[in-house]
Amino acid sequence: MNRTGVPAIIVLISLISHCASKDQIHPGRYPTPEPEGEHAELFAPGIISTGMYERDLAMTPDGEEIYFSVVLARNNYTAIMVTKRMKDGWAEPEVTSFSSNPEWWDLEPCISPDGQRFFFMSNRPDTASGDTTAGDEDIWVMERKDGGWGMPQNLGEPVNSEAEEYFPSITTDGTLYFTRQEPESPVGFIMRSRLKDGEYQEPVRLPSHVNSGQSRYNAFIAPDESYLILPIYGRDDSYGATDYYICFRDTADNWTEPVNLGPQVNSGAPGEYSPYVSPDGVYLFFMSDRLPAAGQQPTQLSRRFFEQMHRSPQNGNPDIYWIKTAVWEDLKTGLRE
Repeated sequence: MNRTGVPAIIVLISLISHCASKDQIHPGRYPTPEPEGEHAELFAPGIISTGMYERDLAMTPDGEEIYFSVVLARNNYTAIMVTKRMKDGWAEPEVTSFSSNPEWWDLEPCISPDGQRFFFMSNRPDTASGDTTAGDEDIWVMERKDGGWGMPQNLGEPVNSEAEEYFPSITTDGTLYFTRQEPESPVGFIMRSRLKDGEYQEPVRLPSHVNSGQSRYNAFIAPDESYLILPIYGRDDSYGATDYYICFRDTADNWTEPVNLGPQVNSGAPGEYSPYVSPDGVYLFFMSDRLPAAGQQPTQLSRRFFEQMHRSPQNGNPDIYWIKTAVWEDLKTGLRE
């Protein structure tokens, strides 16, 4: 309890809710001040992390546009949202024009390092092939056009197949990493497809020591392909159901064993499965559905508590967190020794 007699969590939630005002959006490089400590913090509380189900993140290389996903009603409604940096600060997030149809899923934005292509997952119908109803999960792509994005196009074979393909991640040379999950199977595998003469080649599954645990999915590849951050479910060294791990790659295409990113990133929360690294490589962004720390728990329940927590981050829905990527430099050094 604080000196006013109000539980500390209520004070925290009230401050976060106050920050949701459009006038409070930070005018700097990001919608909120950059973290100074060595532990993960909520990203843009009240603006991007609001108490809704938020996941996934992508930025244009110049940092002027931030895209993220929002999910509602047990996945019945999903959309990709965007906030843009304006002269007087960041604009209030809005649903993107290409993701406003409630009849299909759009998730997992990914922007190429040169900023010219926008990949995402969708189950929208491939009308170019004559489909008129929503299908399985495929990877789609848009080209940069007149400061915006062109029409979404299904990436097609051999990347897309009868299986489910999702969570695209792209390197500087155009190599595509993604997850493939076979029909009627709960198990996903990280795949890689090289770009040759403008065409994607037959995808190859990454080595079994990378595709470890009971399942893995939603991997982020570094633009120079030097490391892969992947959520893995079912490893013995996990802090929760799914944790974030990192694998390092050398120039001979050898991968290290996955290394747990540790308690600075992972927690006992089950919903941790969407990583992203800022274009400058300084920050790791990740989704987590963790609850407030023990010291922020209420001493007494009230209607006001439930109402405030319902409208605030850390209420059981996933939020987006960020931390400096220096968190894994010691891990890399240890692997070299």
